[in-house]
Amino acid sequence: MSTRDFIEKDYYGALGVPQDADAAAIKKAYRKLATELHPDKNPGNADAEARFKDVSEAYDVLSDPKRRGEYDEARRLFGAGGAGARAGFPGGFPGAGPGGQPFDLGDLFGAAGGGAGARGAGGLGDILGGLFGGAGGGARARSQAASGPARGQDVETEATLSFDEAVLGVTVPLRMQSPGSCTTCAGSGAKPGTSPHTCPVCQGAGVTSRSQGAFAFSEPCRNCRGSGQVVDDPCPTCAGSGITSQTRTITVRIPAGVKDGQRIRLPGKGAPGRRGGPAGDLFVVVHVSEHSLFGRKGDDLTLTVPITFAEAALGTTLTVPTLDGSVSLKVPAGTASGRTLRVRGRGAPGKGRSGDLLVTVEIAVPARLTPAQRKVIEDLAEEMDEDPRPQITAAVRAGGER
Repeated sequence: MSTRDFIEKDYYGALGVPQDADAAAIKKAYRKLATELHPDKNPGNADAEARFKDVSEAYDVLSDPKRRGEYDEARRLFGAGGAGARAGFPGGFPGAGPGGQPFDLGDLFGAAGGGAGARGAGGLGDILGGLFGGAGGGARARSQAASGPARGQDVETEATLSFDEAVLGVTVPLRMQSPGSCTTCAGSGAKPGTSPHTCPVCQGAGVTSRSQGAFAFSEPCRNCRGSGQVVDDPCPTCAGSGITSQTRTITVRIPAGVKDGQRIRLPGKGAPGRRGGPAGDLFVVVHVSEHSLFGRKGDDLTLTVPITFAEAALGTTLTVPTLDGSVSLKVPAGTASGRTLRVRGRGAPGKGRSGDLLVTVEIAVPARLTPAQRKVIEDLAEEMDEDPRPQITAAVRAGGER
């Protein structure tokens, strides 16, 4: 990511959230947009794919408190009429031009020389140096960045699990497409039998510089497009980019207890790095199917079990299912319909301990009665002359007396 990209991209606008949005609001907005724009749901839609990448990039920055703080600070100082405009340069720093050409922050603050300018910008240099490839930020650092190892891109995919798999954990194969080193040219971009050579314009730095008064400004070299290398005979497979879209299948272990919508990070499982750099990360968004019997509240599982009137009145012992077997559950005499009984430790795995199984009992009322059953119930009703709703009865009587 270039300095200009980081400063000028509106990540809050990409997610449709205000700048003071909390982490929960950012996460909710990302999930909604990622679901709507995912390439699997919009095959062949280039606009949706580009928007999906913008949304993912925005979430990667704003979901990380450290990176979000750096982004906010950079935008405050330099973005949208920032430090340059406040210093008295309409439209930004001198030499930026109508297109807002990126400038060399290291040169601007004299970081390479370590003089007064560098000392005055100490905090800012620490922030921006970490973002854009080195404390100095000068041509030497950019030359190393252009020709040295490059980290692979982060990749996001989705996995749909059954209720049981989400609670108990599962190993699933994921088939996905992501950028990778071209197998024909081994990532060099040059036709087999040839090799790239150092750019004669920037001498391999990947940038060209120009001076204007007391300031020095840098921009990507147009001859090599910022790579520092020139390919005279491009690889026919990747057209000289060194990267092709590749389909691969990896096996991923989904931990027990994951929730619907949870985003799991798998370090080093993303797109391969370039020129020997480390691979990016893989983010798996989990979708969980509903269960025919069980529900879920956090780490607790819920289950509704019908019982007869006799079982509720006299008490009984039920055998109820769990996701890994069955357990016996004692229903006390006089249990009311809707009461919830707890079976400890038979829920979903959580942090430090497993959740519980919450069993709600409901009295099942028969839709039809045989004559013998009706006679028994009528006799029981005569025997049970206690009013179950005295307050209601009293209110009715009071209303009648008026």
